[in-house]
Amino acid sequence: MEYVISVALIGLPGSGKTTVGRQLARRLQLPFVDSDHEIEVRIGCSIREFFEREGEVRFRDVEQEVLDHLTQGPAKVLSTGGGSVLREANRKHLGARCRVVYLKSTPEELFRRLRHDTNRPLLQVADPLAKLRNLFADRDPLYQEVAHFVLETGRPSVSTLVNMIVMQLELAAERPKP
Repeated sequence: MEYVISVALIGLPGSGKTTVGRQLARRLQLPFVDSDHEIEVRIGCSIREFFEREGEVRFRDVEQEVLDHLTQGPAKVLSTGGGSVLREANRKHLGARCRVVYLKSTPEELFRRLRHDTNRPLLQVADPLAKLRNLFADRDPLYQEVAHFVLETGRPSVSTLVNMIVMQLELAAERPKP
């Protein structure tokens, strides 16, 4: 059985896009691609270094180019950066070319997961919980706008989330019948 359209995972930093994406890709027998990894390959350094050196606007330019490329071509499971929805072009490409799944997490949940993570440039601030609350307030409407499916990541295990996504995809008849 062949899957014919890419699945893109969106959500705030730490919502599980990469972890869930890897397992979902295995389950759907599709390649897994992490847009942040692809950006780092393109820029030749970590996103954090690039962010500090070039700034957020230049980073978002590169991110837009990479997402435009990744949302085309053969089906895959795509994990996106938390801010990928900030640009309208990205929302259009994701929404038109992929089945978009929003892994929705509360700022408090994310803070528990990320409080020791030093690799996320937007969270290297005095009050990361306040930053996550602000990010959620700014981005949640954009995630909601582009998402075909919204899944709360609160309690379910990764395998349960994967099962929920597969069920949603099958209900949406995106998968051909055998």
